[in-house]
This record gives sequence, C-alpha cells and structure tokens, in this order.
Amino acid sequence: MPTETAPLNVKPRGREAVRLPDDPSLEQLRKQAKDVRDLARAGVPGALELVAAYHPKGAHPVTLAGAQLVVARHYGFASWARLKQHVEMIERHRRAPDEVEHAVGPADEFLAFACLRFGGDDSPHRWERGASLLAEHPALTRASIHVAAAAADEAAVRAHLLPDPSVASREGGPYGWAPLLYLAYARHDRQISEAATLGTARALLEHGADPNAGYLWHGLYPPFTAVTGALGSSPDDEHPHGFALAELLLAAGADANDGQALYNRQFGEDDRHLVLLFEHGLGRGDGGPWAARFGHTADSPQEMLRGQLWWAIVHDMRERVRMLVANGVDFLTPYAAPGGRPTGLRTSHARTPAQVAALSGHPELAGWLVGQGAAPPALKKADALIAAILAGDREATMRLRANAATAREERPGLIVWAAACGKVGAVSLLIELGFDVNALGRSDIPAEAPWRTALHAAASAGDVEMARLLLSLGADPTVKSAWGATPLDAARRSGRQAIVELLAPLAST
Repeated sequence: MPTETAPLNVKPRGREAVRLPDDPSLEQLRKQAKDVRDLARAGVPGALELVAAYHPKGAHPVTLAGAQLVVARHYGFASWARLKQHVEMIERHRRAPDEVEHAVGPADEFLAFACLRFGGDDSPHRWERGASLLAEHPALTRASIHVAAAAADEAAVRAHLLPDPSVASREGGPYGWAPLLYLAYARHDRQISEAATLGTARALLEHGADPNAGYLWHGLYPPFTAVTGALGSSPDDEHPHGFALAELLLAAGADANDGQALYNRQFGEDDRHLVLLFEHGLGRGDGGPWAARFGHTADSPQEMLRGQLWWAIVHDMRERVRMLVANGVDFLTPYAAPGGRPTGLRTSHARTPAQVAALSGHPELAGWLVGQGAAPPALKKADALIAAILAGDREATMRLRANAATAREERPGLIVWAAACGKVGAVSLLIELGFDVNALGRSDIPAEAPWRTALHAAASAGDVEMARLLLSLGADPTVKSAWGATPLDAARRSGRQAIVELLAPLAST
C-alpha cells in the first residue's frame, strides 16, 4: 500500500511549491485538504496564511474544493484535478516486486525467483532456485506467456501470441508486469542464447508489446523500464545479453533518456551504457512517454545528464566527464536549486561544475573543465580553504586557516568525505584545524548528514592505511553509525578481512 503522506505544514512558504512526498496516497492528500479547510474555518493563523499563499482569493475560510486547490498548488500542481490525475497515474504504475513473499502456483513461483527485482535479496542463489523450478516444470512455458518470455522461449511465446496477439502486452505474474519486463529482468539462466533472447523480444514487439514498458518501483519516478532491466546496475547483474537486448528495444522505440538505467549504473566505472544510450538519443527529445505521463515532475533529458555530470565530477570519473562534455552536456552553467526533486544537487546550488570539482577535492578535474572553457572556480574564503584541504595543499591551507571555524560550521562531517576519497593528507590537515575525527557525515557525496564516521568509511572501503591513521588521530572504533553499526560491523559486512583483524581486538577492550 502507498505510504502515508505527512500532515501538511501550515507554515506558509510563500508561493514556492514543495515536493510531493514519495509514494503519495490520494487518501492522505484528501485528509490534508480537509485539515486545511477545518483549520482555516477555525481561524488558525498558519492555515489562513497558507490559504493566502496559494488561493487566488487570499485568506478566507475555504470550502473543501478551495482547500484542495491550496493543497494542489502547495505541491506545484495547477489544480486538484491535476494532482489527482498525477497520483492516480503513480498508483496505476506502482509495483513493489521486492514485497512479494508468497507466489501462488509454480508459474508465479518461478517468475518470483527468476527475476531481478532490485530488492534486498537479489542474488544468484535466488535465481538458481528459479532455474531449478523451471527444470522441474518445463511445461510452464506453455501455460504462461510470462514464463515463456522470462525463459526466452520464442516458440512458446509465439504459440501464445497466435490465437491472441494482445497477450504481448498483458500484465500478469507475481509482479504484475508485461511479458517484455519478465524477459528483460530474468536472471535465472546465464546460458540463454542471444538468438533466443532477441527472438523472443522481436516476437513480443511484432505483436504490439511496448518497448517503453516499465513500472514505478514503490511508486517512485523514474520508471524501471525494460531497458533498465536489460542493463541492470553493473556487469554482475545485467542480463546475459543485456546490451544487445537494450539496443533492440531502443531501435524499436524505447526512449534513450532512461533515468533509472543512468542511476543504476552511475556507481561503476563502466561507461558502455552511456555509449549505447547516446547513440540512440540520450539527451535529446522530450523524455518520451513516461515524461509525458508525469509532466513537470519529471526531469528533462538535459537535467538528467546534468545530474550525471555532477555525480561523475564528485567521484572524479574523468573519462565519464569527458564523454558527457563531448556529448554536449552543459558544464558552464551553475547548478540551479533542485526545486525539491531528489537530484543530489542540493549542496551544489549556484556552484559551477568546476567549483563542484574543486570542493569535492579534484583540482585536476577542475583544471580540465577550465581548459574546456569553464570559468576558473572562484570560491569564497571558507570554500577556498575546504578545496585546499581536500587537494592536500598545506601551503594554501595554512594561508586560509583563519576561515577554519566557518569551514567547521558549514562542513562538520568533511573528514568523512576526505576519508572516503582516501585523502590521507587532507585527513591530517582537518585534524590539525580542529575538525572532529569522530564526526558523522556522508561518504557517498560531499554533503552533510549524520550518517557514519570516517573510520566507518575506511572500514567499508578496506583502506587499512586510512584506518590506522584515523585510529592514531583518536578515532573511536565503538562509535555507531545512524544505522547502529560500528566500523567493525561495516568491515565485516563489506568482507574487509584486514580491517576486521585491525579493529576486532579494539572492540573487545
């Protein structure tokens, strides 16, 4: 079921729309509107100010319809009808495959085990269970087109299509997917041939299957499409013929601006997905049918690629940055405020890509961007200090050290990012300038959130040199992350045996 939408904040925020909660509930939105109506009628100042901010008639005791308009505009929609249509579209396409625990019958059981579902238990062991079920019940492909598609049994798929071509798009199985999705997300048999995979896809497409078929994972945008499934999140979990299948789908009309595929694969160094998607129109057009369904709430192709550039810069992925710039991604304009969408750019508001590179600790990348025509990264004094620290530039750091207090206030968890990047010199400089070695911060991006310590970051990465340095500087191995894990727990979870051997004796003292 959709998660509950939080009560509407009656403190107005001018006319700035706020982001609709993830996986919104129409029932909860209706309740919010009733609350606004009742509070406004009771004369509650905050409610009246909210009405004044979003209702054309200003502050007054609104009717339910008026309150619904206020709620809709609060979330950036022109009317309640538009908001309702948007939420109903989410509910129509929402799926939660990772929540399916019990499948009824061997066909659904096979499909539930055979497919990548981006849940916590995706694993070869699960997929092997699916393969065993199909081996035990080979006739399942004749009983279900969804099984036939997942098994890449072209003959069985065509047999299903012959009497009723409409089944090519029929949703079903344990996840409520169209057959093309089961084909793209199947992982149970690494020996399935490319010919069988592509033949099955062609059979479905020839009979009307939508190459843009997809679903909203837990109601979240962007969609998990057939292309998303084919490409997976890394070479380890992509379909055995994922790139060939994705190319076939793209040639058949799948939109190359696949935000979820971009996100899933952004964490690794492999850029083959970008090569393929750029060949088929990534960064061009209007975003395709999914963007049309979700209108102004969907990132444009250009916004998606700007987000990819940000991620690549932050993580010093120089080849990816070069590829993105070569394909026309804007590397000159400052990053604008993200408008409430979860783009990951909030900490980069009004900073250029070159400034982002400098503040992430990558001066060489910043210099390359300048060489391509970007303006040199002008930084205020505290930011200049942070850039100098992360670059390991002691001379510049000492020259700017008067700004250390401001830097500590703005980036208290900076040491976590420095440790995650393996910047030994930067960690030493931070301690010298009074940063807390046990501060909680983020290690995935250079932003502030009380998640884990620098020692957690080193433990997860298996960086023994960094871990020893942090311990020598006073790092406490008993500090727990926001999820209740110690650095030793993090090392064990990541399989970092050398770190386990380093920290285990300290945990028992």
